[in-house]
Amino acid sequence: MPGSETGTELVFVRKATVGDVADVIQLERACLTAAHWTEQQYRDLFADRVPTRVALIAQQGDTEEAAGFLIARHVPPEYELENIVVAEKFRRNGVGTQLMQAFLAEAKRLSGDCVYLEVRESNGAARGLYESLGFRQTGRRKSYYSNPLEDAVLYSKDLREGLDSA
Repeated sequence: MPGSETGTELVFVRKATVGDVADVIQLERACLTAAHWTEQQYRDLFADRVPTRVALIAQQGDTEEAAGFLIARHVPPEYELENIVVAEKFRRNGVGTQLMQAFLAEAKRLSGDCVYLEVRESNGAARGLYESLGFRQTGRRKSYYSNPLEDAVLYSKDLREGLDSA
């Protein structure tokens, strides 16, 4: 998958493997607002099960340091973004955009119709990213998040937009 410059560092996005679980856990634990899963839940991402999941990892090219990851659930023909985390030192450098673009391209390639997600109301950076990628706000879940208690803002993106319907 393509790389792009993030400051002075080159970051590449690729499909994650079971060998990336330790890096994913380390990134997730460092981000208080991330969805927190057990190690077994991450390992299960790579087992043959339905629903299937898309798992991507972004790495700094020279050192292969994990810069971020994305996990989405696929229940055909829809996708749900379950978790996206970018390491603090890589934030505001396009890593989240790269992860989302790679995910959207994969979802379209696999004939996905729509992507859904929810995000903390206070997470302005993430909301701005989703809106810049064409996601539309579709609703709200009152008091959905805890620690702190906060609403979730719901977004969706129709992957079929711009395609001929003939």
